[in-house]
Amino acid sequence: MQLTVNGRTHNIDVEDEMPLLWVLRDELGIKGPKYGCGIARCGACTVHLDGLAVRSCSIKARNAAGREITTIEGLGSPDALNAVQEAWIEKQVAQCGYCQSGQIMTAAAFLTLNPAPDDEDIDRAMSANLCRCGTYTRIRDAVKLAAQKLAAA
Repeated sequence: MQLTVNGRTHNIDVEDEMPLLWVLRDELGIKGPKYGCGIARCGACTVHLDGLAVRSCSIKARNAAGREITTIEGLGSPDALNAVQEAWIEKQVAQCGYCQSGQIMTAAAFLTLNPAPDDEDIDRAMSANLCRCGTYTRIRDAVKLAAQKLAAA
């Protein structure tokens, strides 16, 4: 099976039914997507599939083949952060950090669909991602800042 992850093509030999999360973490060594709940409820495993935010724990490897997969590792680099990553740092969102890659991936996909969100839009879009540390106010502030950064670019 062939998967394109963060712009690189990988030929892998896995069961068609293997969750994409395990392919990314165990077969390709990409550790940004995290295992949280395993039932697509918490958002810790969020990646982009053809630009849309999806829960990689619920996507079968065969359904990701031939599509563009982006993880937090492919969103930006230390030398060229994505606007959402910059905003996350500026607003000091992370506490424990476990959910942050999923939060950032959800926010980045959301802002491509709604580049000028209000607080209600942000809360609705981000509500599907859980943060045990409760940094929701900082998450909203970071998404708003990222939207401003993207609009100014």
